[in-house]
Amino acid sequence: MNRDLSSLSRAALEELLALGRLQRHALFEAIDDGFCIIQFIDGPHGPLSDYLHIEANSGYQRHTGIGDIVGKRLREIEPDNAQTWLDLYGKVLRTGETLRFEQEFQAVGRHIEVSATRLGPVEMGQVSVLFRDITARKRTEAALQENVQRLQLAMAAGAIIGTWVWDVPSDRFSIDEGFAAAFGFESARVQTGLTLPEVIERVHPDDRAGLMAAITAALSRGGAYAHQYRTRRRDGNYCWLEANGRVELTADGQPGSFPGVLIDIEGKRALEAERDRALAALRALNDTLEQRVEQRTAALLKAEDALRQAQKMEAVGQLTGGLAHDFNNILAGIGGSLELMKIRMAQGRMGDLERHVSGAQSAVRRAAALTQRLLAFSRRQTLDPKPSNLNRIVGGMQELICRSVGPSIAVETVATGSLWNTFVDIGQIENALLNLCLNARDAMSDGGKLTIATANRTLDQQAAASHGVAAGDYVALSVSDTGAGMTPEVLARAFEPFFTTKPAGQGTGLGLSMVYGFAGQSGGTVRIDSAPGRGATVSLLLPRHAGAAESDDTAPATPSAAPALWRKKILVVDDEPLVRLVAVEVLADLGYDVVEAEDGAGALVVLGAHPDIDLLVTDVGLPNGMNGRQLADAVRARCPDMPVLFVTGYAEHAVLNHGHLAPGTQVLTKPFTADGLDRRVRQLLGQLPGQDRAAP
Repeated sequence: MNRDLSSLSRAALEELLALGRLQRHALFEAIDDGFCIIQFIDGPHGPLSDYLHIEANSGYQRHTGIGDIVGKRLREIEPDNAQTWLDLYGKVLRTGETLRFEQEFQAVGRHIEVSATRLGPVEMGQVSVLFRDITARKRTEAALQENVQRLQLAMAAGAIIGTWVWDVPSDRFSIDEGFAAAFGFESARVQTGLTLPEVIERVHPDDRAGLMAAITAALSRGGAYAHQYRTRRRDGNYCWLEANGRVELTADGQPGSFPGVLIDIEGKRALEAERDRALAALRALNDTLEQRVEQRTAALLKAEDALRQAQKMEAVGQLTGGLAHDFNNILAGIGGSLELMKIRMAQGRMGDLERHVSGAQSAVRRAAALTQRLLAFSRRQTLDPKPSNLNRIVGGMQELICRSVGPSIAVETVATGSLWNTFVDIGQIENALLNLCLNARDAMSDGGKLTIATANRTLDQQAAASHGVAAGDYVALSVSDTGAGMTPEVLARAFEPFFTTKPAGQGTGLGLSMVYGFAGQSGGTVRIDSAPGRGATVSLLLPRHAGAAESDDTAPATPSAAPALWRKKILVVDDEPLVRLVAVEVLADLGYDVVEAEDGAGALVVLGAHPDIDLLVTDVGLPNGMNGRQLADAVRARCPDMPVLFVTGYAEHAVLNHGHLAPGTQVLTKPFTADGLDRRVRQLLGQLPGQDRAAP
């Protein structure tokens, strides 16, 4: 009966609508098939390029396996096959015609049978979908089709040798002559038929369990059946057969008729056996081949080791040859100067001594510089790192660099604003920068442009691995030139010690190797980018330092009023007698009271006899089981405020706690001058104001 809705109140209308929704929902849930309503929407792929599930019944999950479908988009659940569904349902939306089809739902691995209808006008963009899961039917059809194809192929090849029909309820096999021959039965059995135990008895004992399992599975499910096994023929020999058939179920789901055919697969199995033998032979060959490859690889690795050893020996030979050449020149200068001094003293010509002393001292400075470069290359030089800003260092050196490279080369600096600080030895970075600029000058014999640039760099894991450093923040300093560039061969050897492309006498070949070693010792690295005709760019990467840079505007320290030096007592410890003699005499000439020892144990004895010692000066590399650092710790255990000056021929970083020295300690590198020793002693004794800091 129609109702006059206009006379109802709003509450009554809402109640009526709610009742209608409940009835509609109950109707949807009563449908066994899956049901949903989809709403076409615009997506990233264009207008109406997606749709939304706005309503669905519980059958949706039963037929697809997907729960909570309401609110999900097509491209969310079926991204790889979305366009297929959009085309099908889009046609329904455009034409308004009901569409029935079968389609694979790839996301859930099922086939569904669909009936789709448009709801309302096309502007609403809605389509209702009624569907059911037909995956089982599709699989049965596919299996049947496969069997049909197998039978067709077998018939075409003349491989079908017999047929049967098994009436399962009565357990009687109706067979033909081919079946009887295949199972070794007399021809008379064609008329009388067989039972299942009789058939099984002629199957090879190893194949009976598998055959019974296959028959049982086929009887329980119905449909297609295929199985391979061996049967005994009339001549007593076993041969391979493949049985193909189909179990027809009765109305009550019980197995009824079971017809099928026998296919001779003896030839096929022989081919498979031959294939298996070939595969086994191939595997054996592969195993032998792998063994030969391993042997060959081992031989190659051995040859590579021998080559690397030969290259190492060549590098050592080149290194020692270069050292011998340079140090022989230096020793000749020192020895010659000393010889001339002896001769002039015997002649009473004292006025010539100053010139020869200056020559010997100059040779010593050259030897010290050469040693420092070698230590820098081997990352064992003594560093004095401080928080520094490379922009400030580059700016302070610009005038010196311009004078050094000459007027034919234009020098440009590109300083990055807000450059991060780095923790570096200022003297060494200045030396490295000057070396790189001089190398760039030498590469531009006809003039050119030299560019010094700074930058902040952050390296991720991949970039850091390619540079051979840890991931993190770095400060980059690069020097670029417009010179001739380097060939790949030169580039590969650029950091080798004593390798140089300059004419004899115009370079030691230690400049780049020194920069390389210094960068590595400072926790960074150095790279070269160059090609013939394209100039070269050498880039240093140094780790970022979070602290502030040291100010460089501190006024030079000046000695205070001369103290009463004779009240200051110094203990000098060194196992090298000549070095100890020089240090003792220099300090004594400066007015200090000096006592000495040759090792740590002797120094502790001297300290016990002289408790008023004001300063310990000790070599780092002491003999007899106690190094300089251990001696300093033992002395400070007795005298906590005792200042210590470490003297070293190279940087024993592990001994000196990797450069992190305690307050009141400093490092002096051999060879040292009398002025250098005097200045360090004054700093530690507080005679140069503001200079007592824990760095060399």
